[in-house]
Amino acid sequence: MTFKSAISWFEIPATDLSRAQKFYEEIFDMQMIAMDTDGYQMRMFPLEDPMNGVGGAVVLQSDFHQPSADSGTLIYLNANPDVQLVADKVEAAGGKVIVPKMEISPEYGYMAVIIDTEGNRIGLHSVPEKYL
Repeated sequence: MTFKSAISWFEIPATDLSRAQKFYEEIFDMQMIAMDTDGYQMRMFPLEDPMNGVGGAVVLQSDFHQPSADSGTLIYLNANPDVQLVADKVEAAGGKVIVPKMEISPEYGYMAVIIDTEGNRIGLHSVPEKYL
């Protein structure tokens, strides 16, 4: 089996869904989409093509979702065209930068790691300029 993308969906836990939504909308300059279903409240990241992209959401904390700043899987969100543009907004939006922008390699671009308003450790990634 081959994958177009290894990731198809992700969920970021939040103890305060409104605060988390505001944080991500501020640092990425976008509007999240409310999706409340049986037992779940979430705010989805917008996608150009939901059938062919990687989707994800901020989800209200439950027994199934727990924020973590130091354990568990680390996801990297798309911070193109430049990680620094997103990282510069993190503290004003209520988060913290714990790994400032650094080059992964000339081929793979740049990364940074932040703690969001809910206490989650989240990576940021931007591709090299030649790919934009």
